[in-house]
Amino acid sequence: MLPTATQSFQSKARLAAIGSYLPDGVITNADLERMVDTDNDWIVRRTGIERRHRASEEQSTSDLAIAAAGDLLARYPSVDASRIDGIIVATTTPDMPFPSVASKVQQAIGAARCMAVDISAACAGFVSALQMANGLILSGSYRSVLVIGAETLTKITDYADRSTCILFGDGAGAVLVEADESGAFLASNAVTDGSGGMQVYCYPHEKIVQNGREVYKWALSTVPDGVRDLLDQAGLKVGDIDWFVPHSANLRMIEAICERLEISSDKALQSVVSNGNTSAATIPLALDAASKEGRLRPGQLVALYGFGSGLTQSGLLLRWTI
Repeated sequence: MLPTATQSFQSKARLAAIGSYLPDGVITNADLERMVDTDNDWIVRRTGIERRHRASEEQSTSDLAIAAAGDLLARYPSVDASRIDGIIVATTTPDMPFPSVASKVQQAIGAARCMAVDISAACAGFVSALQMANGLILSGSYRSVLVIGAETLTKITDYADRSTCILFGDGAGAVLVEADESGAFLASNAVTDGSGGMQVYCYPHEKIVQNGREVYKWALSTVPDGVRDLLDQAGLKVGDIDWFVPHSANLRMIEAICERLEISSDKALQSVVSNGNTSAATIPLALDAASKEGRLRPGQLVALYGFGSGLTQSGLLLRWTI
């Protein structure tokens, strides 16, 4: 439900800061040619991916999440970490079942009195976490929630499977959601089709398995209608969108979704070409790159749309306020 005009100051939210982190290790398409039966032309033609980042053996998902939070805090010195009262980390690759990645971030940044939780919604995780942060602020009990998408997918990638090893990379992105008088969250939706959940899966201590063809078909048949639903809620049209930020699973998939939405692919922000598919981190990485480049500016209308294993999808329409 959208906020009403009578709701209090504390019951609206905006994005206030952003940060990101990519590990130093890189896997190029040339590297993959030496690992498996593939080649650069085939990879680029099918996915658009040119390289992906890889965490070191010593780096865990919490290290990446903490680094992204640290980047945010360094770039926005007015943000007081001790006053952050919520941390939500979206990840499918936590360091361990417990304690949570979020609790490690809390300790590392010095958030003194802070709720800290992880959520698992695969590639829809970051948008789902933003929705939850907005809900916490709508409750009036929270004023500042740090949302992070962080993954170390290379640790669960099968480098003998040429259909999946070309896709995945590691990285983390963070945004700060704060209470605000006017608010910037305009509409949201979420839906899951568990009957297709095993099209992408990973058992404990095993590697990712994906039926890419079926996931591609599902995304093309459902994501455009999900984006239109967001716009309908806000009384807007596709042409009103300044930037469309889908999950960066595959550049060809993004182009096909844009075609079905009848929106120029030039309006799609992506992180897949340089970073591969980083699951919950793809959307914040795309946002931060566009922000640094000056393409993403305050007041612009942005549609975020995450989708992936579950089969789960989450959408969010907002005004950019950073």
